[in-house]
Amino acid sequence: MSRADHMDVAAYALGVLDPQDAERFEEHLATCWACAAELETMVPVVGLLSGIDGEAMAALEQTHTDPALLDRTLMAVRRDRRRTRMRQVFAAAAAVVVFGGLSGVGIAGVLDGDEKRVPQAEPTLTAPITAPPNSEPPDPNDPGVGNGTEQEGDQHNAVDPGTGVKTTMWLAAKEYGTQIDLQLTRLPGPRTCRLVVVRKNATSEVVSTWSVPGGGYGTNTNQLPLELSASTSAPLKDIEKIQVQSVDVNGVASPLVTVADL
Repeated sequence: MSRADHMDVAAYALGVLDPQDAERFEEHLATCWACAAELETMVPVVGLLSGIDGEAMAALEQTHTDPALLDRTLMAVRRDRRRTRMRQVFAAAAAVVVFGGLSGVGIAGVLDGDEKRVPQAEPTLTAPITAPPNSEPPDPNDPGVGNGTEQEGDQHNAVDPGTGVKTTMWLAAKEYGTQIDLQLTRLPGPRTCRLVVVRKNATSEVVSTWSVPGGGYGTNTNQLPLELSASTSAPLKDIEKIQVQSVDVNGVASPLVTVADL
Protein backbone atom coordinates (compact mmCIF):
# COMPACT_ATOMS: atom_id res chain seq x y z
CA MET A 1 0.00 0.00 0.00
CA SER A 2 1.46 3.40 -0.99
CA ARG A 3 2.11 6.27 1.42
CA ALA A 4 -0.61 8.25 -0.37
CA ASP A 5 -3.20 5.86 1.03
CA HIS A 6 -2.22 6.96 4.53
CA MET A 7 -2.64 10.63 3.58
CA ASP A 8 -6.33 10.33 2.63
CA VAL A 9 -7.67 10.07 6.22
CA ALA A 10 -8.62 13.76 6.51
CA ALA A 11 -10.12 13.89 3.04
CA TYR A 12 -12.12 10.76 3.68
CA ALA A 13 -13.38 12.08 7.05
CA LEU A 14 -14.50 15.30 5.39
CA GLY A 15 -16.18 13.40 2.56
CA VAL A 16 -14.25 15.06 -0.25
CA LEU A 17 -12.88 11.93 -1.90
CA ASP A 18 -14.57 10.88 -5.11
CA PRO A 19 -16.41 7.52 -5.00
CA GLN A 20 -13.53 5.57 -6.53
CA ASP A 21 -10.93 6.99 -4.11
CA ALA A 22 -13.33 6.57 -1.17
CA GLU A 23 -13.85 2.90 -2.01
CA ARG A 24 -10.09 2.36 -2.33
CA PHE A 25 -9.48 4.05 1.01
CA GLU A 26 -12.15 1.95 2.74
CA GLU A 27 -10.40 -1.20 1.53
CA HIS A 28 -7.17 0.19 2.95
CA LEU A 29 -8.89 1.15 6.23
CA ALA A 30 -10.01 -2.45 6.79
CA THR A 31 -6.39 -3.58 7.21
CA CYS A 32 -4.61 -0.48 8.55
CA TRP A 33 -4.91 0.10 12.29
CA ALA A 34 -2.95 3.35 12.07
CA CYS A 35 -5.44 4.99 9.70
CA ALA A 36 -8.38 3.67 11.70
CA ALA A 37 -6.93 5.19 14.87
CA GLU A 38 -6.28 8.50 13.13
CA LEU A 39 -9.81 8.53 11.72
CA GLU A 40 -11.19 8.06 15.23
CA THR A 41 -9.31 11.11 16.52
CA MET A 42 -10.62 13.22 13.63
CA VAL A 43 -14.30 12.45 14.23
CA PRO A 44 -14.88 15.21 16.85
CA VAL A 45 -12.63 17.63 14.95
CA VAL A 46 -14.62 17.30 11.75
CA GLY A 47 -17.80 17.86 13.75
CA LEU A 48 -16.41 21.21 14.87
CA LEU A 49 -15.21 22.15 11.38
CA SER A 50 -18.71 21.65 10.02
CA GLY A 51 -19.77 24.83 11.83
CA ILE A 52 -16.92 27.00 10.45
CA ASP A 53 -17.55 29.14 7.36
CA GLY A 54 -15.35 29.28 4.30
CA GLU A 55 -13.53 32.43 5.35
CA ALA A 56 -12.32 30.81 8.57
CA MET A 57 -11.21 27.75 6.66
CA ALA A 58 -8.97 29.97 4.54
CA ALA A 59 -6.64 30.23 7.52
CA LEU A 60 -5.61 26.64 6.83
CA GLU A 61 -3.54 27.98 3.92
CA GLN A 62 -0.75 28.62 6.44
CA THR A 63 -0.39 24.89 6.99
CA HIS A 64 1.30 22.31 4.77
CA THR A 65 -2.04 21.15 3.41
CA ASP A 66 -2.17 20.71 -0.33
CA PRO A 67 -3.91 23.83 -1.83
CA ALA A 68 -5.91 21.78 -4.26
CA LEU A 69 -7.17 19.55 -1.48
CA LEU A 70 -8.08 22.64 0.59
CA ASP A 71 -10.21 24.06 -2.23
CA ARG A 72 -12.02 20.78 -2.63
CA THR A 73 -12.56 20.60 1.12
CA LEU A 74 -14.09 24.11 1.29
CA MET A 75 -16.47 23.34 -1.54
CA ALA A 76 -17.52 20.04 -0.02
CA VAL A 77 -18.15 21.52 3.44
CA ARG A 78 -20.34 24.31 2.03
CA ARG A 79 -22.15 22.01 -0.40
CA ASP A 80 -23.15 19.10 1.76
CA ARG A 81 -22.38 19.07 5.50
CA ARG A 82 -24.90 16.37 6.20
CA ARG A 83 -23.24 13.95 3.76
CA THR A 84 -19.92 14.62 5.49
CA ARG A 85 -21.27 13.73 8.93
CA MET A 86 -23.02 10.59 7.73
CA ARG A 87 -19.83 9.39 6.02
CA GLN A 88 -18.02 9.80 9.35
CA VAL A 89 -20.57 7.57 11.02
CA PHE A 90 -20.17 4.86 8.40
CA ALA A 91 -16.38 5.12 8.62
CA ALA A 92 -16.49 4.80 12.38
CA ALA A 93 -18.72 1.74 12.08
CA ALA A 94 -16.22 0.12 9.70
CA ALA A 95 -13.43 0.74 12.21
CA VAL A 96 -15.52 -0.85 14.95
CA VAL A 97 -15.81 -4.07 12.97
CA VAL A 98 -12.09 -4.26 12.23
CA PHE A 99 -10.44 -3.00 15.44
CA GLY A 100 -12.93 -3.73 18.20
CA GLY A 101 -14.81 -0.44 18.39
CA LEU A 102 -14.28 3.30 18.58
CA SER A 103 -14.82 5.41 21.67
CA GLY A 104 -18.37 6.54 22.38
CA VAL A 105 -17.14 10.13 22.72
CA GLY A 106 -16.11 10.29 19.05
CA ILE A 107 -19.46 9.00 17.81
CA ALA A 108 -21.32 11.42 20.07
CA GLY A 109 -19.29 14.29 18.63
CA VAL A 110 -20.41 13.42 15.12
CA LEU A 111 -24.08 13.31 15.99
CA ASP A 112 -23.96 16.53 18.05
CA GLY A 113 -24.74 19.92 16.55
CA ASP A 114 -27.84 20.76 14.55
CA GLU A 115 -28.88 17.10 14.33
CA LYS A 116 -31.66 15.98 16.62
CA ARG A 117 -30.31 13.91 19.50
CA VAL A 118 -31.55 10.39 20.09
CA PRO A 119 -33.26 10.31 23.51
CA GLN A 120 -31.43 8.19 26.07
CA ALA A 121 -33.34 5.90 28.40
CA GLU A 122 -33.26 7.00 32.02
CA PRO A 123 -32.88 4.47 34.84
CA THR A 124 -36.14 3.31 36.34
CA LEU A 125 -36.60 4.34 39.95
CA THR A 126 -38.19 1.66 42.08
CA ALA A 127 -39.98 2.62 45.24
CA PRO A 128 -39.06 0.54 48.28
CA ILE A 129 -41.57 -2.14 49.09
CA THR A 130 -42.90 -1.97 52.61
CA ALA A 131 -44.90 -4.67 54.28
CA PRO A 132 -48.50 -3.79 55.18
CA PRO A 133 -49.05 -2.94 58.82
CA ASN A 134 -50.37 -5.61 61.14
CA SER A 135 -54.10 -5.62 61.55
CA GLU A 136 -53.65 -5.69 65.32
CA PRO A 137 -51.07 -3.49 67.10
CA PRO A 138 -48.59 -5.34 69.35
CA ASP A 139 -49.08 -5.38 73.06
CA PRO A 140 -46.56 -2.91 74.59
CA ASN A 141 -46.53 -5.00 77.77
CA ASP A 142 -45.35 -8.08 75.91
CA PRO A 143 -41.69 -8.73 76.92
CA GLY A 144 -40.86 -9.68 73.35
CA VAL A 145 -42.04 -6.31 71.94
CA GLY A 146 -39.50 -3.56 71.37
CA ASN A 147 -36.31 -5.58 71.81
CA GLY A 148 -35.96 -6.38 68.08
CA THR A 149 -36.10 -10.19 68.60
CA GLU A 150 -38.78 -12.89 68.59
CA GLN A 151 -38.38 -15.69 71.09
CA GLU A 152 -38.72 -19.28 69.92
CA GLY A 153 -41.22 -21.63 71.50
CA ASP A 154 -44.43 -21.41 73.51
CA GLN A 155 -44.77 -18.46 75.88
CA HIS A 156 -45.70 -18.90 79.54
CA ASN A 157 -46.30 -16.04 81.98
CA ALA A 158 -46.33 -16.31 85.78
CA VAL A 159 -46.35 -14.02 88.83
CA ASP A 160 -45.79 -15.34 92.35
CA PRO A 161 -48.41 -13.85 94.68
CA GLY A 162 -46.10 -14.10 97.68
CA THR A 163 -42.76 -12.78 96.36
CA GLY A 164 -44.17 -10.62 93.54
CA VAL A 165 -41.48 -11.92 91.14
CA LYS A 166 -42.71 -11.99 87.55
CA THR A 167 -41.41 -14.18 84.73
CA THR A 168 -42.05 -14.85 81.05
CA MET A 169 -40.65 -18.12 79.70
CA TRP A 170 -40.41 -19.49 76.18
CA LEU A 171 -40.08 -23.27 75.91
CA ALA A 172 -39.06 -24.92 72.64
CA ALA A 173 -38.75 -28.66 72.01
CA LYS A 174 -35.38 -29.64 70.56
CA GLU A 175 -33.72 -32.87 69.46
CA TYR A 176 -31.47 -32.67 72.50
CA GLY A 177 -34.30 -31.87 74.93
CA THR A 178 -35.82 -28.46 75.68
CA GLN A 179 -34.59 -24.90 75.18
CA ILE A 180 -35.60 -22.38 77.87
CA ASP A 181 -35.52 -18.60 77.41
CA LEU A 182 -36.82 -16.39 80.20
CA GLN A 183 -37.16 -12.86 81.49
CA LEU A 184 -37.42 -11.92 85.16
CA THR A 185 -38.70 -8.66 86.66
CA ARG A 186 -39.58 -7.48 90.18
CA LEU A 187 -36.59 -9.51 91.32
CA PRO A 188 -34.89 -7.78 94.30
CA GLY A 189 -31.24 -8.25 95.27
CA PRO A 190 -28.72 -9.01 96.39
CA ARG A 191 -29.23 -12.75 96.23
CA THR A 192 -28.20 -15.96 94.47
CA CYS A 193 -30.72 -17.66 92.22
CA ARG A 194 -31.04 -20.85 90.26
CA LEU A 195 -33.32 -22.29 87.60
CA VAL A 196 -34.70 -25.76 88.34
CA VAL A 197 -36.47 -28.15 85.97
CA VAL A 198 -38.81 -30.58 87.75
CA ARG A 199 -39.76 -33.68 85.73
CA LYS A 200 -43.00 -35.58 85.94
CA ASN A 201 -41.15 -38.53 87.48
CA ALA A 202 -40.33 -36.29 90.50
CA THR A 203 -36.65 -35.86 89.62
CA SER A 204 -35.18 -32.36 89.30
CA GLU A 205 -32.27 -30.69 87.53
CA VAL A 206 -30.54 -27.35 88.16
CA VAL A 207 -29.92 -25.92 84.68
CA SER A 208 -28.61 -22.42 85.55
CA THR A 209 -27.39 -20.31 88.49
CA TRP A 210 -26.68 -16.57 88.75
CA SER A 211 -26.18 -13.67 91.16
CA VAL A 212 -28.55 -10.71 91.49
CA PRO A 213 -26.95 -7.33 92.31
CA GLY A 214 -28.26 -5.04 95.01
CA GLY A 215 -30.46 -3.08 92.60
CA GLY A 216 -32.17 -6.26 91.39
CA TYR A 217 -33.86 -6.55 88.00
CA GLY A 218 -37.08 -4.90 86.86
CA THR A 219 -37.22 -2.83 90.06
CA ASN A 220 -37.45 0.86 90.81
CA THR A 221 -33.66 0.93 91.15
CA ASN A 222 -32.96 -1.04 87.97
CA GLN A 223 -35.83 -1.17 85.50
CA LEU A 224 -34.07 -3.53 83.07
CA PRO A 225 -35.27 -7.15 83.16
CA LEU A 226 -32.96 -10.13 83.57
CA GLU A 227 -32.77 -12.25 80.41
CA LEU A 228 -31.44 -15.81 80.53
CA SER A 229 -31.16 -18.84 78.26
CA ALA A 230 -30.70 -22.44 79.38
CA SER A 231 -31.39 -25.96 78.16
CA THR A 232 -32.18 -29.36 79.57
CA SER A 233 -31.98 -32.90 78.27
CA ALA A 234 -35.54 -33.50 79.48
CA PRO A 235 -38.10 -33.55 76.64
CA LEU A 236 -40.75 -30.88 76.93
CA LYS A 237 -43.49 -33.46 77.36
CA ASP A 238 -41.68 -34.85 80.44
CA ILE A 239 -41.40 -31.50 82.27
CA GLU A 240 -43.92 -30.83 85.04
CA LYS A 241 -42.77 -27.35 86.01
CA ILE A 242 -39.86 -24.91 85.90
CA GLN A 243 -39.03 -22.90 88.99
CA VAL A 244 -36.81 -19.94 89.83
CA GLN A 245 -35.40 -20.37 93.33
CA SER A 246 -33.46 -18.17 95.73
CA VAL A 247 -30.56 -19.82 97.56
CA ASP A 248 -29.36 -18.45 100.92
CA VAL A 249 -25.83 -18.59 102.33
CA ASN A 250 -26.58 -21.97 103.90
CA GLY A 251 -27.64 -23.46 100.55
CA VAL A 252 -31.32 -23.58 101.44
CA ALA A 253 -33.53 -22.89 98.41
CA SER A 254 -36.91 -21.20 98.39
CA PRO A 255 -39.20 -20.68 95.34
CA LEU A 256 -39.47 -17.20 93.85
CA VAL A 257 -41.75 -17.91 90.84
CA THR A 258 -42.98 -21.11 89.15
CA VAL A 259 -44.23 -21.93 85.66
CA ALA A 260 -46.40 -25.04 85.75
CA ASP A 261 -49.11 -26.74 83.65
CA LEU A 262 -46.83 -27.03 80.65
